[in-house]
Parts: sequence; structure tokens; C-alpha cells
Amino acid sequence: MSGIINKVLVVGLGKVGSLVGTLLKRSGFEVSGADARAVENLPFPGQVLEVSDSAALGNALSGCQGVVSCLPYSINLPVARAALEHGVHYFDLTEDVPTTAAILEMASGSRSALAPQCGLAPGFIGIVGADLASRFDSVRSIELKVGALPEHPSGQLGYSFTWSAAGVVNEYLNDCEVIARGERALIPALAEIESVRIGGLELEAFTTSGGLGTMCDTWEGRVETLNYKTMRYPGHCEQIRFFLNDLGMHRDRDEAARILTEACPPVDEDVVYVHAAVEGLIAGKLRRKEFTGQYRPIDIDGAKWRAISWTTACSVAAVVEMVSQGQLPSQGFIKQEEIPLEPFLATTNGSLYLSS
Repeated sequence: MSGIINKVLVVGLGKVGSLVGTLLKRSGFEVSGADARAVENLPFPGQVLEVSDSAALGNALSGCQGVVSCLPYSINLPVARAALEHGVHYFDLTEDVPTTAAILEMASGSRSALAPQCGLAPGFIGIVGADLASRFDSVRSIELKVGALPEHPSGQLGYSFTWSAAGVVNEYLNDCEVIARGERALIPALAEIESVRIGGLELEAFTTSGGLGTMCDTWEGRVETLNYKTMRYPGHCEQIRFFLNDLGMHRDRDEAARILTEACPPVDEDVVYVHAAVEGLIAGKLRRKEFTGQYRPIDIDGAKWRAISWTTACSVAAVVEMVSQGQLPSQGFIKQEEIPLEPFLATTNGSLYLSS
């Protein structure tokens, strides 16, 4: 199959999925959408679809060259399998390590591109980190951090669930893949707290699962340190540890997500902080290079979109553009860290990172 994509199916039409479809349509793609429920006021046609119905999913993919799954991480695999079967390029936003491992296993001999983890973290942060690392002759450490936060925090958690609470709980409870002292390892989430300052603002950062994507595979044996941390307002980690561990809410992830959403509902004014730091040798001298980004809500076609929504949606839409334009492979598994930053930012959708 060629990389050229004319028609894209977007599955999962929540805030991010709806925006993904909108961005792809603005970029010149023919877009259709599908969700388990009827979604109105979309700028592209939509249909009701249960992804567990393989025949209906196959029919929805008919005539498409690409599919973007914006579903919860737990139900991405049926879409990936259908894409593989029908030779359709597959993209998703998952941070779930087992889901990505399953897609990687599928990719051997694939007729189409399989590109999971195309969101913010994993996704954009890995592209940025790899770009920084490419400037070194040898790399000692890669440290990546992302925080999606309310602009005006309240309460002791200082947080707002502007995206999937189930996904956040998953990140807070699953072990984290890292490279430490040159060895690949699994360490607990909600650990290794450190203070971070961005633009004079003090935040805390701690380990969470999934943010590195496939980077441990790529960098094993080549670096001493590789890790990913989530940034929050100070005190958040201590409160979340109490809720999940001391109160035993880790035993019921669905209920934990429900309670946290009730306690910290979404807000319109949010901000996304991105920080990447790489250390290594350049011309025989030890150097450190950093990238820092701050992203806030923007208007797209007259509608205001939260920072977490557009930074996630434009990232996957940019990767779709790059596959269609032949800038990325049209077959097999695509790692986020193999996506070059400059062409990514030159796409219609990747350029939104430059205009914010």
C-alpha cells in the first residue's frame, strides 16, 4: 500500500477525536467519524459504530486509507487489528504499554503503517527528545516531562481532568519503563519526585507510566539515563498517593476515575507544559540542551479548544500528514522518536505548536 491517504476514519468522537477529524478535514482529507453514540454538530459525517462488531468496523473502513483511533486505551486493539486486516494505515493516542506491545507484534509484515502513541506523551515529547539527542555525538541522559494543568488551580490536588480520568489513573498505577545507570528497569509510578521551574513557575515532577513510548527499546545500551515524568502543581503527588494507596482505591480503577472526575471536573482555561533535557558529548565536551514549551487554548475555525485537546489532536494529525506525504514509512511500525521534528512542525497541523 502507498502512503497516500485521501480518506480517514476517526473512531471515538469525544473532544479530542472531534478535533482530530476537524483538523484533518481542514488539511484537505476526506473525513468520516464513528462513535458508540450519535454525535451531532460535526463538520464531517459521522455514524454510530461498536468497534466490537468486526463486520461493521470493516464496512466503516471501506474506501479509507487511514484510521485514527481516539478511543480509550482499553479498546484500541480491535481497530488496530481491523486496520491491519484491511491494509489501512493506523494511528492512535494510547499511552498504554501492553497495547503498544501488541501493535508492535502485529506490525511484522504489515501492508500499512501502524503508528500508535501519536499524542502528546507519548508522541510529541518523544519527537522533541529525539531531536535534541540527534545534536550530540554521544548521549548520557534523556529526561522528558509533560504537564497538562488547569491555568488557575484550586483544591489540594490542584488538578482538572481535561482528558480521560481512566487514562490518568492507568498512568499513576502502572510501573514505568526507564533506563537507569545504563540498565533497563521497571520502577513504580508516583516516585522520584523533583522540583521543576518553568518560566518562574514551580512545579513538581514524578514518574508515570507510558510517556516514553518505545524509547527504551531505541536507547537501551546507548544511554545511562532515560526517563519520563508528569508535572503537576506542588503537593499533588502526595495527595494522589494517599487516595490510591492509603485509601485502597488502586483496587478499583474505574471507581477511582469516577471519584477523581467528580472532584476535579474539566476547566476551559488550561495550560500544557513540555520540558525535555538531553546531556552528552559534542566535540568531546559535555553539554546540556533543553526544550521548553508552554501551550494554552487557541481558536480553530471560530471555536476555542483547550490546550490539552489541540496539542494532542494536532500531533496525531501531523503524523497522518507525514505518512500521506511520504515523509514517513508506509509499512510497518512507526516509532515516535523516529519522526523528524522539523518536517513535523512544517505540516499544517504540526505548525500549530509554533503559532501558540
